[in-house]
Amino acid sequence: MNSRQQQFMDYLHHERGLSPRTRHAYQRDLCRLAEEMKRQSIEDPATVTEHTIRGLIARLHRQGQGSRSLQRQLSAIRSFYRWLMKEGFADHTPAAPVRAPKTARKLPETLDADAITRLLEINDNSPLAIRDKAIMELFYSSGLRLSELAGIHWTQIDFTSGLITVIGKGNKTRMVPVGSYAAAALQKWRKVRGAFAGFEEPHVFVSKFGNPISTRTIQVRIRYWAQRQGLPQKVYPHLLRHSFASHLLESSGDLRAVQELLGHADISTTQIYTHLDFQHLARVYDKAHPRAKKKGSG
Repeated sequence: MNSRQQQFMDYLHHERGLSPRTRHAYQRDLCRLAEEMKRQSIEDPATVTEHTIRGLIARLHRQGQGSRSLQRQLSAIRSFYRWLMKEGFADHTPAAPVRAPKTARKLPETLDADAITRLLEINDNSPLAIRDKAIMELFYSSGLRLSELAGIHWTQIDFTSGLITVIGKGNKTRMVPVGSYAAAALQKWRKVRGAFAGFEEPHVFVSKFGNPISTRTIQVRIRYWAQRQGLPQKVYPHLLRHSFASHLLESSGDLRAVQELLGHADISTTQIYTHLDFQHLARVYDKAHPRAKKKGSG
């Protein structure tokens, strides 16, 4: 990294207060810019042109970098140049007109209703099994993100109204319903939770050592139950969230309601589930409509 980039990293640390992980991502992206500048014998960042940035993005794309990684790369460069302009070290942002190449949006995987039923029909009354079933029921009932579920406190759940207050991305709160199966599973877990932790620990879900459960443990336990219940596909927390959204949209057709329940800031993020719904309808049509497919000749 050159001296200006190092000054920028110091600014991110001391003035912006960004986390080590975020600063490491900035550093990695700016090191790629530094390599491109060295390749083109450019010493001063102020003399970098749009052509230089396009060359960098094209090279990274050829190396297999995906659209999201390239967008993050451009975002880091733009942030760097905004800082340079603020400090008087540059008078333009060469990355401003550059766009990352678009890639086809991958549709999320889902489980069908039968697979969900199979996953959740757990015939095991050990405390850990009761906890794990409550976790999976809540994922599918309320469409929570992994971090949201892991951080839930008992005070966020209102069993009388059947609602849970979720603290989502950007500390935004939303209210989502808790289905009857999930509520029953949570009440059952509450009765046996004392084997691991007292109620001075506010988190709903705890490990066998009494600490708040980690996101990694949740991932491992869901994968364990999917294998034990004989599901052929890999199951992970977000797959249950995807299934919740897809099944709800398929039944209701209410995209705005699904957006609210998922906590999406932009409805375009939710619209991906309309593609899943269309695929389902297309399969039904192909299977059921007498003129959906051409019959073989003769």
